[in-house]
Amino acid sequence: MTQFSRRVKELRLAGMLLTRVPMGTLSDPVPELPDARWAYPLIGLALGLVMAVVAGIAQALGFHYGVIALLVVAIGVLLTGGLHEDGMADLADGFGGGHTKSRRLEIMRDSRIGSYGVLALGLTIALKAQAMFVVFQSGAVLWPLIIMAVSSRFFMLAVQEFVPPARQDGMGFKASKTGGWRIWAGLALTVVIVWPLGWSGLVALLAMAGVAAALSFQAKRLIGGQTGDVLGAVQLATECAGWLALSALL
Repeated sequence: MTQFSRRVKELRLAGMLLTRVPMGTLSDPVPELPDARWAYPLIGLALGLVMAVVAGIAQALGFHYGVIALLVVAIGVLLTGGLHEDGMADLADGFGGGHTKSRRLEIMRDSRIGSYGVLALGLTIALKAQAMFVVFQSGAVLWPLIIMAVSSRFFMLAVQEFVPPARQDGMGFKASKTGGWRIWAGLALTVVIVWPLGWSGLVALLAMAGVAAALSFQAKRLIGGQTGDVLGAVQLATECAGWLALSALL
């Protein structure tokens, strides 16, 4: 197998993990989950482009910026199957409702959603949509969508790189692997995408990094590390933080 075909397989595997878009069937040898991590920001780029196209069409049709923001959120949920939103809800329920590590992990594996999850998810989506609306009003519509989609998925990769898995099973464990070139590939793509925004993009990245670090610290303290739910929450929370930072700057 050539290096190019290997990278294509890893990209498809990342798409299977992070979206509900059909990616076909991978032939043997199938890449291991950690090998696909470098492609998380690239999957974010594809999602951001789709959302930018939807936003551009809606803008051309004369939709209000508030409606466009909600349409973009809805398209994102549709493309990912609500994967990250589910992670945010599960994390909030586990962290808020459990008093021991084992109990928190048990709650996070429960498919039912509790009051902590409802509140965390509702407030995060509301804040993100409102911040989007403010940014769109400033005249920046398309590029910020791409930046936020790429950057938030880079921070998923970063958390997997620097935070150990909390369980000995599940996505957080299976996709966990430190070292190598993948973190740098993800960082390079993120920097290239954010560069056109200049200082505003840098400040947004710093805000996202702060949120990712805070969630990682809490995850390490409360459950011993990261899980798939933690990674999903990191994506959604950092994206929200990035939009809030841009709304204040633009």
